[in-house]
Amino acid sequence: MKFGGIRGRATTWAVAASALLSGSAWANPHPWQLNLTKGVTQTSHEVWDLNMASFLVCVVIGVIVFGAMIIAMFRFRKSKGAVAEKWSHSTKLELVWTIIPVLILMGLAWPATKILVRTTDTADAQMTVKVTGYQWKWRYDYVDYDGKTVKKVGFMSRLDKKSDATRQLDSGLDPKAVVDANGTNDYLLNVDHPLVVPAGVKIRFLITGGDVIHSWWVPDLGWKMDAIPGIVNAAWTKISKPGIYRGQCAELCGQDHGFMPIVVKAVPKAQFEKWLAAQESAAQLDKASRTAQADSTPGDDSQG
Repeated sequence: MKFGGIRGRATTWAVAASALLSGSAWANPHPWQLNLTKGVTQTSHEVWDLNMASFLVCVVIGVIVFGAMIIAMFRFRKSKGAVAEKWSHSTKLELVWTIIPVLILMGLAWPATKILVRTTDTADAQMTVKVTGYQWKWRYDYVDYDGKTVKKVGFMSRLDKKSDATRQLDSGLDPKAVVDANGTNDYLLNVDHPLVVPAGVKIRFLITGGDVIHSWWVPDLGWKMDAIPGIVNAAWTKISKPGIYRGQCAELCGQDHGFMPIVVKAVPKAQFEKWLAAQESAAQLDKASRTAQADSTPGDDSQG
């Protein structure tokens, strides 16, 4: 086989792997981004701090271990007349390198556990949103807001039409041509109906699955939660500033797993309340229209 053919196949497989693994990539990527995003919630900031602390611990351990190994390799090598020791073990050393790692793990586990507990503390939430994962889309239902039940406001959220048409085999469309109003490429990252939420409000999420296991993940929120059929998992967030925050399904859920993005649109509280009122009015008008159509449908009394 020619080298060019091998390289071409390698490129093809790389592109395919990139599409399949898009669910595990950062949803709002930046050039040369190598670390977690700090996010826009208290939880995301705490997770970022814990990640950096863990990284620092790993760096220190790496410097000590590899430093000692490199010194031993060069300073005590056979060519310089070094002779290997004959002792088999040291109880004191074994205790030291057993106790120290245990203490390090305990030191990292304590704040990590506290963060995990806080992510499930949905008490005093001002708003509730139900999230249901389907192959391969999301459904959002607004349950309540500011102590009042929200009436019939919900919708499906799918991959946007431009990206969906472009991703098809032999479409002939250029992924780089899929851009938003600002000219930013959002291929496979945009949806037809984003989840609209208010900034500065504690929001409870009730997350479940409608068919198979999915996972709802928006990196800027600092957590992800499995969407499991028959089980309702709860988490919360409080977004500090308005903006567009993107995510992906983080659980392999079928052939189109990489094509069910998440878009959360956080807006000022007053703007959200106007949007929610408009959605409720539209739902009521739709219900009235359906009722009128049902009432005007001829019955079957004339049939024998």
